[in-house]
Amino acid sequence: MEIHLLGTAGYHPNEARHTACMMIPEAGVILDAGTGFFRVRDWIQTPELHVFLSHTHLDHCVGLSFYIDVLHEKNVERVYVYGAADKLEAVKTQLFSDQLFPLPPNFEWVVIDPSQGEIGLGLPLDGRITWCPLKHPGSSLGFRLEWDDSSLAYITDTTANVEADYVAFIERADLLIHECNFTDGNEALAERTGHSCLTPVAHVCAAAEVGRCVIVHFNPMANPETALDLNSVRTIYPSFKIGKDHMRLTF
Repeated sequence: MEIHLLGTAGYHPNEARHTACMMIPEAGVILDAGTGFFRVRDWIQTPELHVFLSHTHLDHCVGLSFYIDVLHEKNVERVYVYGAADKLEAVKTQLFSDQLFPLPPNFEWVVIDPSQGEIGLGLPLDGRITWCPLKHPGSSLGFRLEWDDSSLAYITDTTANVEADYVAFIERADLLIHECNFTDGNEALAERTGHSCLTPVAHVCAAAEVGRCVIVHFNPMANPETALDLNSVRTIYPSFKIGKDHMRLTF
């Protein structure tokens, strides 16, 4: 399986990165729909798309409003959008308010209960997805996808902590995509805003014994390649990589 990183910034896009959007083209699965969602068009391979929203802060959902161009002349029969009930209601009534958007989408809105984190959903290619609640202002969800003997976990918009409940949820995932909005030294700000710094993410990876970790959801005001010192955490967890828009990862 291959996941494409279509947006790896947090809060707002910059010259190098769009906001959160990840896609597994051969399964028609999309994780979050930030501004990077416009790139989905280039990778559509399936008659159905399954969009899973971690939450509905605008940098994770505004791309849903790009759907007219994304789907134009594409053979997509149905688009399913999954999320907690209050999050989907916010998207339907606010993002697609007739005062903000002229044409409501014909999506299938699928409510998932964030408290039931081990319920699987049938996906193309006999896959399985589960979810867990994350600590974040307004709440968020983390996702885990499994096909055969491969697994991927996606954790965004939360404060990394080895004592967090989600650490058990991501245990031994082959690939972890984890947010890292801030550099070390900003722990108080990370805690207040529900985001993560580099060293705590490294400790989470080590505690969960994940195979590889690619970090995303960077502060758009900084360049992670120069701001983040991965060598400083190699002794904690060695298999770190900085995610970039257009990066394709096999798991």
